[in-house]
Amino acid sequence: MTYKKVDACDLKWLKDAGLDLISGADIPEEYGHDELSGDRRMPEAVVVAHSAGEVSTLLGYANEKKIPVTPRGSGTGLVGAAVPLCGGIVLDMSKMNRILELDEDNLTVTVEPGVLLMDLAAFTEEHGFLYPPDPGEKSATIGGNINTNAGGMRAVKYGVTRDYVRGLEVVLPTGKILEIGGKMVKNSSGYALKDLMVGSEGTLGVVTKAVLKLLPLPERTISLLIPFADLKAAIDTVPLIIRARAIPTAVEFIERAVIRAAEDYLGTRFPDHEGDAYLLLRFDGASEEDMERDYDRVAKLCLEQGARDVFILDTEERSTVVWKARGAFLEAIKMSTSEMDEVDVVVPRSAVNDMVTYAGRVEKEVGIRIRYFGHAGDGNLHIYILRDDLPEEEWKDKLKRAMALLYEKAKALSGAVSGEHGIGYAKKGYLKESLDPEQLALMRGIKGVFDPNHILNPDKICF
Repeated sequence: MTYKKVDACDLKWLKDAGLDLISGADIPEEYGHDELSGDRRMPEAVVVAHSAGEVSTLLGYANEKKIPVTPRGSGTGLVGAAVPLCGGIVLDMSKMNRILELDEDNLTVTVEPGVLLMDLAAFTEEHGFLYPPDPGEKSATIGGNINTNAGGMRAVKYGVTRDYVRGLEVVLPTGKILEIGGKMVKNSSGYALKDLMVGSEGTLGVVTKAVLKLLPLPERTISLLIPFADLKAAIDTVPLIIRARAIPTAVEFIERAVIRAAEDYLGTRFPDHEGDAYLLLRFDGASEEDMERDYDRVAKLCLEQGARDVFILDTEERSTVVWKARGAFLEAIKMSTSEMDEVDVVVPRSAVNDMVTYAGRVEKEVGIRIRYFGHAGDGNLHIYILRDDLPEEEWKDKLKRAMALLYEKAKALSGAVSGEHGIGYAKKGYLKESLDPEQLALMRGIKGVFDPNHILNPDKICF
């Protein structure tokens, strides 16, 4: 695809249209990359959006002139989805950050896409409600969460972002503003365009408003930290926990090496060092009795399966230390090496141990350091491949080999390339290898219907 370069005439038109424009040497370096991806490309201009009307104006002009537009939130992505690979214009949505309405009768909250996850969580909890999606990166925007169908630690009980999006206002690549969905609980009226937008990584339209489902805030929460002699024993216990009908809000697995990295990064001590691996569980409920019944059943089951102990994190101080360490794993691993990349595979719960064991074999076979943790309750693993002091060419070669092996194994285990971080640019080659040609053809056909000129976030996913 050949695109038009942004020139002085384009900049004048955008400025005359009243858009908040940044161009040339004034463009901050951060607009050329995301949190992790190695892909770095600078745009020719940045438009900071303040309304759906401004987004419509920009996309209408860009579509007519065939200028690529890359939507961006906080830039916390890990797969290059917000990197302007074809130059053009970055559309910064971070200033559209208002919480517009809390509808207590319909249990919904209406927000602009630039609202941060941590701000939405604080707002809803202050009013006695819960917005369940809980990705690790709390400074991500809701628009970014919607575009990647983010999941997080509470997915095992509550589901992922798609399960909580009731309605969207979307600007199509032509500039047309479209309302899809709404506050209805049920809707069987034609194709599910709303669900198609969720997880599309800004390739089909730009979300400018979202109606999100809320739940009543649980009255009580409590966490358990359970040490095991090894990771296999810990992960093998997870399906038994799920079958015990005492579904935790979160089920995380942790290995000792990652805990050490978090301790070094935070300068704090983890409350236990007896296990080589841990399960970290959280329960919530309407009453102390409900929770106690559930976690007591799970605690007994874990001890029967060889757990060394069960620590009930029944004070805010103890719980905060452990969950803060869990939240710091990504940054801690990143700080422990010179460069890294991630495999965000998801496999059936019954295959988590096979995947983790295989990652250990890849580490030895390829000769590269690998660290991992993840959501044991929903089969989503975060596997990090670390460069350390490897020379550039050796790093690229070993990284490519390790990733190819890991994605091949995930496919063999009936898994998928990404559980919650998306495909972007960095993982699209692996997506192509994992899907049938017919599926890829359908996806490309959908892209062509929404965006015939391919101006919106080009060269991402499988395009």
